[in-house]
Amino acid sequence: MVYDIVYLGWGVRRTLTAYLQDLMERTRSLSMLLKTLPEDGEGPVSLDLVIRHFGRRSLGALLFILALPNIFPMPPGASVVLGFPLLLIAPQLAVGAMTPWAPASIRKVAIDRAALTRLCERAMPWVVRVEHLTRRRLTFMFGHAGDILMGIICTLLALILILPLPLGNVLPALALAVLALSLVQRDGLLTIGGYILTLAAIAVLVLTGGAIWALVTQIWL
Repeated sequence: MVYDIVYLGWGVRRTLTAYLQDLMERTRSLSMLLKTLPEDGEGPVSLDLVIRHFGRRSLGALLFILALPNIFPMPPGASVVLGFPLLLIAPQLAVGAMTPWAPASIRKVAIDRAALTRLCERAMPWVVRVEHLTRRRLTFMFGHAGDILMGIICTLLALILILPLPLGNVLPALALAVLALSLVQRDGLLTIGGYILTLAAIAVLVLTGGAIWALVTQIWL
């Protein structure tokens, strides 16, 4: 009898703790989580720390953080390096993962805390503006079918992102960031905007590829 009471109390405590954690995560905005990320712990910021920091919203938040640097001018080849983690995470959205999975070796990969702080500070004003404009709407865009579609689109964008094209990473990275924000905010209208940007990124890829092919054939012929 005493054992049953203790077990019941432990179960209620776990349920209450999970509920309070979920409530806290929902009330904390993405901009607040971004602002406090560089303050979480000391030393380089690992992927594992990012996942734990964002909790149940870590899948969309991680897609956003990995896509974000590619929107700004980056050294040659940086988009290739940042694109491979996106290729690992984006397909997980299509299979219904609640939180991102990554091998232990990749979870230990870290970024310099000062560099992350500068990146978050640059992104913060834009994220705050987007948060003021977004809200939960057109939620039918999410769910099982919506997540599969978004996961496929994000994987396609990650593939485009790693292609070595001059300035070819800006539009796919922007589309990825918008789709990730829509996932975090549950804003279907923002999702539609991300899909429009995806079509624009594909159009630019086709035009750039055609121009490069025409130049190569002209040189060789």
